[in-house]
Order: sequence, then C-alpha cells, then structure tokens
Amino acid sequence: MRHRDRLDLQGAILSDGPAGRRLRLGVLTFHRCVNYGSYWQARCLVDGLRRMGHEVVVLDHHDARIIRREWACALQPQLPLRSTRSDRHRHAAKVRGFARAQAQLPLSAPFPLTGAPQGPLDAVIVGADEVWNPSHPWYGGAGLFWGERLEAVPLVAHAVSCGNHDAPFPADRAARLGRFASIAVRDVTTRARVHEATGTSPPLVLDPCLQFPPEPASPLRRAPYALVYGHDFPDWAGPAAREWAGQRGLQLLSIGYRNAFADCQWLEANPGGFASAVAGAAAVITTMFHGTVFALNARLPFAAIPSDYRATKLTDLAGLLGAERHLVRTPDALPTALAEPPGADVIGAITALRASSHATLRHALV
Repeated sequence: MRHRDRLDLQGAILSDGPAGRRLRLGVLTFHRCVNYGSYWQARCLVDGLRRMGHEVVVLDHHDARIIRREWACALQPQLPLRSTRSDRHRHAAKVRGFARAQAQLPLSAPFPLTGAPQGPLDAVIVGADEVWNPSHPWYGGAGLFWGERLEAVPLVAHAVSCGNHDAPFPADRAARLGRFASIAVRDVTTRARVHEATGTSPPLVLDPCLQFPPEPASPLRRAPYALVYGHDFPDWAGPAAREWAGQRGLQLLSIGYRNAFADCQWLEANPGGFASAVAGAAAVITTMFHGTVFALNARLPFAAIPSDYRATKLTDLAGLLGAERHLVRTPDALPTALAEPPGADVIGAITALRASSHATLRHALV
C-alpha cells in the first residue's frame, strides 16, 4: 500500500493574519525522527504558523550519530525481538517514505546539531514533542533545544514536553529557561518540571496536531478494520482486541510496527498513509500519544493503552481533556473504551483549549 504525503490544513482553523508584523520564524523540533507523531507535529505547527501569516522554516539540524541510531531503530523497532529480513525491507521502505515527506517541509539550510542555524530569524519556536526530555535516547544531551548557541534570537517554547522524565531538570538546563520569552507546555508533568526550574507555572496548550489539525485524509479503502498503532502492548491486549474486533466483523490492521495479534501489517506506511489509515478506521487501539491525538481529531472510538515509556504522556493527555474513559489498563476496560467516540465534553475541552492555545501563541509572537 502506498499513499501520498501531502495533506492540507483545514481552511477554517486560522483565516486571519497576525495582529502584528509578519515574522520570519524558525521551528526547532525532532523533525527527522521516523515517527508519525514527530512528523505531523512539526508539519501542523509549521502550517499553523503560516496560516497566522508568518514565514516559517524548520531548522534542519543534523547529527550523523543520531541519524545512524534513528535508522537502526527504524529497521529494528522492537528489539530485543529482531525483525525478519522481509520486515527490514518493509521498514526500509517506511524510512524512505519518511525521507520524502521530510524533504517537503520548508527546511532551513542544514547545520550541525552542535552548531547554530544561519540566516536572519525574528524568533525561534522550540517545540513541540519531547524536546525538553533530558532522558531522550537520542537528543537528551542536545543543548540546542534549551537555547544554547541561540543567544542572538528571541526564544519561544510552545507545546513542549519532557516526556517520561520524572526528575527535576539538570541545573544547567534549568538555568537556560530564563532565556525564553514565553513558555507553554502540553502536559502537567512538564508544567511541574518548569515550575521547579523557574518558580512559575506555564500555560497548558494543545499539541500542534490538535491545535492545528490537518484536514481529514482520504480514507484507506479496504475491508472494515480497527487500526492498531504502537508496540509493547501488554500480553492481554492482543486477545482482548481480537475478541472485540471479531464480535464486530472487523479486521485488525497494524500500522508502522508488527503486532502478531493483528490480521494485517502495514509496516511501510508513510506519514500520509498513517493519516489515511486513521481516516478509514472504525476505531483505534494504540500505545502512542499521537495515535490518541489522531483518533481524537477523527472523533473515533479509541483505546489508549499506556506502555512504560508513554504512560505519562497518555495519562496527562487524557486528564487534560477529560478522556480518562479511553485509558485502558485491563482487558475488561477495552470494550468500554471502544464503545463510543469521544463525548461532547471531550470535544468541548479540545475546542476551548484550541482557542486558548491560539491566544497563547499569538501573545508570544507579539
């Protein structure tokens, strides 16, 4: 299966230009990760800022060591369980699909991660994603995301997260937060870490994929299915999902990662294909933050099953939106989570937070 990568934003999200002047902005994020959420949060933030009337580039940092680790992980995403030769070929096709999609982003001139971007910028927007996670396996030691070597340009942090980091920020990182003219975070865990570092509690905003949702993609055309997205599902999840799907005449389609309990595996899906697969699904079963976000945007029934690495992100998102009913930690909770799409209260919370997120970002860019 192949799918185009280009998708447009909803025209009604932000139709007016900025209250102030047109700015040249650089977005600093994890845009080259082989991860659907990493790609889409970068894409949605860039397109949202453009709709606000600004000129935007993604700051194209490079590090050969990180690229090697990223690609090695993409080809063997479920170690210590090794992928078969056939699956490695399919994962390689996924990597190529991501490279094509990433090349379509409005990229700055490339520069080393240990350096600084060139060219005039009115501000750098750091975010979203886990850019403030000191424990991140690739980028945890990268000072650029904390403002190192960016002293000459105003800094704005928007929808930043510390991911699963559950300790105070290192002192050298915490000291740099004072350089930011504005900080807004996407979860209460990061808010607590920033408060420890600065003594102030930043506003909560939506992830860019919820703040600036992409227009629904053309649905994937195939037999009726529920979409499975993620890895490290608990042992009970597969039997519970199969029983639920079988009772409703649905297949289980696993995207991006092999899950043995699924009927079909679409390992090579590119970012556009992921959006299309969500659009055509009857429901979403996921361990991933952005699997949950895309299900919310599509107003689909979903079950968010916290894994060790992503439990904090999923729990914080559900709490922010009042969507705890869709958090699933036991097999008997799965049918309840998948019985109905997000309720009016959840949609109302997203709508209100979208408005406040727009206001926060506009104020930061005045």
